[in-house]
Amino acid sequence: MEIRSFKRLPSTQKRLIEDLKAKIVHPPIAYYTHDQYAGVGSRGNEWIGDRGNLFFSFALALDMLPLDLPLQSLAIYFSYALKMELQKRGSKVWLKWPNDFYIGTKKCGGCVTTLVDKVVVCGIGINTSTAPQNFAKLDIDVDHLELLGGYFELLDRKISWKEIFSNFRIEFQKSKRFSVHIGTQRVSLANAELADDGALQIGQERVYSVR
Repeated sequence: MEIRSFKRLPSTQKRLIEDLKAKIVHPPIAYYTHDQYAGVGSRGNEWIGDRGNLFFSFALALDMLPLDLPLQSLAIYFSYALKMELQKRGSKVWLKWPNDFYIGTKKCGGCVTTLVDKVVVCGIGINTSTAPQNFAKLDIDVDHLELLGGYFELLDRKISWKEIFSNFRIEFQKSKRFSVHIGTQRVSLANAELADDGALQIGQERVYSVR
């Protein structure tokens, strides 16, 4: 994975998508900065992060992904893989369904995915240095580029969705203390169950991550 570093960007994800569409770059490719001021968040919101934190986006062609990975669960897969890499370095970060990184009861980061033709673009932001009020920062010190190197090596292994999901399903119990936005409503996860493709089963309704 080639990693291109930028001193400052409005959004690594928007810039990467623009460059992919203009055929300036091709997958696999990653854009990284520690100063992003208009990042892409869930449900069309902006991800506001302080300078010095970790902001990156990467692009992979669909044929570079594990064969059993459901496209609707890309955010879970990429987020959990990064959680594994952080955990290996001593962090107690955990993943709240479907794409939020948490330290204890506070969010410290998130992941958003989108498809551009036959290329998946994933954007991730993690508070590694400082955090706004009511948010958390990562509980370990990390070198950004070293972390990204380890993360992309992990993705290169194409760990199966089955393996990722079996571990995420155990950790999902922590998510049941929280709620999520589904459409315009905020819904408790207390009685939710996970389907094998990463969807939420709440009563008779099945809900997929659209992030």
